[in-house]
Formats: sequence, C-alpha cells, structure tokens
Amino acid sequence: MTIVLDGKSLSQFSEKDLVKRVGVIKEKTGTVPILATILVGEDPASETYVRMKGNACERIGMDSLKIELPSTSSTAELLVEISKLNKNPLVHGILLQHPVPEQINERQCFDAIALEKDVDGVTCLGFGNMSMGESAYGSCTPVGIMRLLKHYKIEISGKQAVVVGRSPILGKPMAMMLLNEHATVTVCHSKTQNLEEQILRADILVGAVGIPRFIKSDWIKENSVVIDAGYHPEKCGDIDLDQIETKCSA
Repeated sequence: MTIVLDGKSLSQFSEKDLVKRVGVIKEKTGTVPILATILVGEDPASETYVRMKGNACERIGMDSLKIELPSTSSTAELLVEISKLNKNPLVHGILLQHPVPEQINERQCFDAIALEKDVDGVTCLGFGNMSMGESAYGSCTPVGIMRLLKHYKIEISGKQAVVVGRSPILGKPMAMMLLNEHATVTVCHSKTQNLEEQILRADILVGAVGIPRFIKSDWIKENSVVIDAGYHPEKCGDIDLDQIETKCSA
C-alpha cells in the first residue's frame, strides 16, 4: 500500500509545537521573535510566498517585518537594508525572497545576511556548516522534506537517493542533507546524460529541477519513495505523477 507523505498535516502539527516554543521564549525573555522578509520588485509568486510567511508567523505568535523595495533597486541599496536588519537586535531572522531582479547580485546579498539570522540557509557559510554537520539553519524546503521522511519513518541510511536539480537553495542542500543521513546520493539536472537510467536507480527520488512534468512516471522504479518539490502555474510539479500511486511505496 502506498503511503501518502502528507506535508500539510505535518505542518499543522509542527505549528502547534511552534506555538508552545514561541510562548516559552516570550515568557522567559519578554521578547517576541521577529522574522524580517525582504521583497524586491512585484513578482506575484514572491508576493504570495512572503504573505504566507507573514501569516505563518502570526499563527504561531511571532511578529513579521516586511521590507519592500522597488524592482529598480541596486545591489548597494539592497545591501544597505540587509545591514540595517543585521544590526537590529529586535530582528531574529532575515529572509531575502528569491528571485531578485537580474541587476542585483543575489549571491552577494545572500552572503551579507548575518549567519545567526540566516534562517533560510542561503549563505555560503551556512551551507558549508550544514554540509559538514555543524550547527546551522538549513534551506527551508530541504529541511521540510527531511522532516517529512523522518516523520513517516522512511529509511534513508544506505539507500540510493537521486536529487534532480542543483539550485543552491534546494537541490544542493537537499543532496547534502540526504548524504548526512548516510544515503548514497546522485545529483542530476536537466543536462544529465542518461537521466532516465539514473532515476531508475533511485530508492528515494526528489524532483527539484523547476521544469513542469520533467520527470516521467515510467522512469520511476517500483517501491521507490517519490517527493516532488516543484510547483508550477499549471498546477503540477516537476514529476509526472500519473500512474505512480500504485507503483511507489510512498
């Protein structure tokens, strides 16, 4: 029987736990944790994501601080805002919404975020610490996927894991998190040769390539665990999920 990895129910359970944890922080310190979000431009999807993050903060008792900059902003102007938030003792986490307009050096701005406030795991130093098993925030989507696998007691150690995608905020950290849990990890992407053969080896498959229905259902082997980390305006993910429900274990 196929197990449906229900991220929505797990998130609701996690929020209940976070309400308690935030309450303890408030009681012990008298401080309300604040997450600052920075949105550059008016991308509709990014606006939605930022709004969702603000709503989540409200549900668990945190405050959110929304910084909005015009799409014409420069790297220097964005760095000024990040510096202000780094120095603000009332701000505990900083999230720069990806993507930023093309004239901005996104990597430079990510790496300007103070490590202790890098709650999305986007800095090179944070990624390095996470990869080496040191204390660090991990990128949110890969962390969520790992929590999902552990919640449903999916065995990771010793398994063949294939991550299709190599972005610095999803594919690469996903691969390192699986490796840290003793999976044997292969990282593929849209230019990988013999991609179907690589995917057919996967005990655990994570689709994170950012192309609608890029991974075909007949590329997936029997009894594998499949996680689609993509979502597109066509209301589909990176994996063609038709006819795999009876094929996969989860």
